[in-house]
Amino acid sequence: MKPATPAPGTTPDQPRARFVVPVLAFCGVVVAVMQTLVVPLLPHVPELTGASTGAAGWLVTVTLLTGAVFTPVLGRVGDMYGKRRVLLASLGVLTLGSVLCAVSSDIGVLIAGRALQGAALAVIPLGISIIRDELPAERVLPSIALMSSTLGIGAAVGLPLAAVVTENFDWHTMFWASAALGLIDLALVLWIVPESAVRSPGRFDVPGTLGLAGVLVGVLLAITQGSGWGWTSPPTLGVLGASVLLALLWGRYELRTSSPIVDLRVSARPAVLLTNVAALLIGFAFYANSLVTAQLVQEPTSTGYGLGASIVVSGLCLLPGGLAMVALSPVSARISAAYGPRTALGLAAVVMALGYVVRFFTSHSLWLIVAGATVVACGTAIAYSALPALVMRAVPVSETASANGLNTLMRSVGQAGCSAVVTAVLAHLTFVTAGRTAPTLHAYLLIFLIAAGAALAALAATLLLPSDRPGRDAPRGGGRAGGTVTVSPPTSAARGNA
Repeated sequence: MKPATPAPGTTPDQPRARFVVPVLAFCGVVVAVMQTLVVPLLPHVPELTGASTGAAGWLVTVTLLTGAVFTPVLGRVGDMYGKRRVLLASLGVLTLGSVLCAVSSDIGVLIAGRALQGAALAVIPLGISIIRDELPAERVLPSIALMSSTLGIGAAVGLPLAAVVTENFDWHTMFWASAALGLIDLALVLWIVPESAVRSPGRFDVPGTLGLAGVLVGVLLAITQGSGWGWTSPPTLGVLGASVLLALLWGRYELRTSSPIVDLRVSARPAVLLTNVAALLIGFAFYANSLVTAQLVQEPTSTGYGLGASIVVSGLCLLPGGLAMVALSPVSARISAAYGPRTALGLAAVVMALGYVVRFFTSHSLWLIVAGATVVACGTAIAYSALPALVMRAVPVSETASANGLNTLMRSVGQAGCSAVVTAVLAHLTFVTAGRTAPTLHAYLLIFLIAAGAALAALAATLLLPSDRPGRDAPRGGGRAGGTVTVSPPTSAARGNA
């Protein structure tokens, strides 16, 4: 008897297929590590490169800017021209940026290299979209939970690894290592990950892309540079005002074009809009945990609350949280499958708020600081797993990458806002001890309260979401094992005729 011929749109079960999710998750972790790679190095950049402190800060700021611009844009390009193709291009850009940083000590070259690394953040929404296209329905939720959590896992793992390299090796080593990881990612994707047949028709929206880039750069510049420029200074207010005006013009254009870079009608649906608001708030609450923990434990004992820990020890404080995020990804998927992703996101917000309550009362003990940071990380893992599930049940399959790119963008904007708030609080609540100016303990406690407030605000946004309907609104797999792609929400064409 002849073997059965696979149905159209499917492929025979191959041994390599089981490695698609691990490969995509590894790519996500590598990209997320790149975002935090230079944080332990920042205090030493001026002496290593001869640059000013302000210029050194751009090694972090520029990744936020390019990541914010390219994540939704490359998500849309992937939907239109092939997600695997764009994924490979993003990894190639990351590798090139790593090599630029590895071969130079010039601050201009380093900033350019970091800009290229930031652009690779689109790997995460592209990976989520490939998973939705390629896997059968029963594997989609746990797989996207893991893929989405890589953003937090990489940040938690990247800080201690970068700290170890900074203290024990030439600082260029970490960029050579990231370039090697980028090459490994490229090879694995070429070998393992298939190209999706799902495409979104239309032409690429060049004016909309340029407008979106201008809006995002303006807003993020004002947020990240506001503390240095002055929040009420002409440059800050001027950039913000220009960004608002450009946003209005851009929105008007996007509503009128037939193939927008961001479908504002879909984005305005309560299910999508409130999910993105929650993503921004969750990103804010998550990033406070990463920013504050390392600095708090490194404060000298002369402050009365600091532990005088080394860079390596401070980085290792976040490692248990990263491991917890890996372990909780499948748990979050089961919560979403059983009770709906809305319930999972609400639970995550509560856990994050409770974690900051723990941190508020336990800031003098290293182990209790680690415990509080890990509780926040656990909430982050559940939230980051639930967010793409909420997005995907509200958008057509053909817009998965661009919609998740926008959601990832909102997390990045939340992180940028958190960085600005943390910087402002620590700079304004200070005292002099042992001949140096240091933040007061109350500054750190205030940050914990603000972060807990952001988590509770995310809970409020979650409660306003349409109710969960498990089994009906779950993201559907489409791909090679499932035979066809099912689109539950209306297509773009249908929306246009409505």
